[in-house]
Amino acid sequence: MTRELTLMGLLGTLLIAAAMGIAVLHEPSRQQAALIDLRIEAVRAGTDLFAENCAICHGAAGEGLGATPALNSEAVRQMDYLDLVRTIERGRYGTTMAAYGVDEGGIFTRAQIDSLAAVIQYADWNTVAARVAELGLTPPDPIVVELSDETLALVAALPDGEALSTGLQVYATECAACHGANGEGTTLAPALNSADLRAQKAASDLTRIIEQGVPGTLMAAWNRALTTEEIAGVVMLIERWPELDAAGVIMPVVEAQPVDMSPEAIAHGQWLFSLTCAQCHGADGYGTALAPALNNQTFLSQTPDAAIQQIIAGGVTGTAMPAWGGRLTEYDIAALTAYLRSLEPTAPAIASPATGTGTAAAGGPPWQGK
Repeated sequence: MTRELTLMGLLGTLLIAAAMGIAVLHEPSRQQAALIDLRIEAVRAGTDLFAENCAICHGAAGEGLGATPALNSEAVRQMDYLDLVRTIERGRYGTTMAAYGVDEGGIFTRAQIDSLAAVIQYADWNTVAARVAELGLTPPDPIVVELSDETLALVAALPDGEALSTGLQVYATECAACHGANGEGTTLAPALNSADLRAQKAASDLTRIIEQGVPGTLMAAWNRALTTEEIAGVVMLIERWPELDAAGVIMPVVEAQPVDMSPEAIAHGQWLFSLTCAQCHGADGYGTALAPALNNQTFLSQTPDAAIQQIIAGGVTGTAMPAWGGRLTEYDIAALTAYLRSLEPTAPAIASPATGTGTAAAGGPPWQGK
């Protein structure tokens, strides 16, 4: 009997040892599966945050809009996790990237910032874009000047036509909304098709301005959004614009839309506000920790329509308020103004911005696997 008990004990021990061995063998794959599940959940939570707060500047698929850099690049995806967190949390000095961490006066907790970092590092951007569209938060298309095949053929026939064509296409897409279709300048930005400018600025000066921007103005730095060849093409265009004029190259002017105070225009302005403004100024314009209240008698009674439109179009230097003049049509800007004006009859005397509190957690999120 004793012998049988000993054999049974030995057999039991062997079975336990075998089970533990099997568990040890499967533990890495189990941990990996758990890690993937955590990342999926982090991306899911971060996607909605991205749609509501980031897509308007970085694009629905993270492609970048205007001078705002793209996020859907391998270089950004491979950034160190802490660098991503610091950028979201603290913003970037000298850019329109505000500090979003609650400890920096922003609106995101550390957990929310972790989930946004997960989107950048692990999300499928087509899926993100689909979710942004599902939520109705896809940014409006930037204002561009359409170039005809005839126009491109005229430019291509000039000396260094390929580089000139590159410059003209970049200008039409990224610059015309502020500097005018034919470089004539607007209230937002100076003329580029100017003999005085060509006499005063060497090619190196123009290149530096495009690459680095002009502090204290609406001119952003384009070195991260344009390639060296594209910047060189724009510089060549500015220097040789008289040749294009002589060749009959004239781009169609973007027609200004009339201001419309109809209910339809106000509804359009309300939609645009929810898309472009609410993440900073609050869902109803009552302000947040990121931006001041607009829905109050003090602001609305003391700010004429023309001033509101100029603020929207030109931004506010030294703040996180970007210039929307290159992204929204004049009709869009007028509609936003109409919506804000429609709030005036019921606006409170003053509105206190919502604020948040919190403490950033140490270390990385669990989905990081470190």
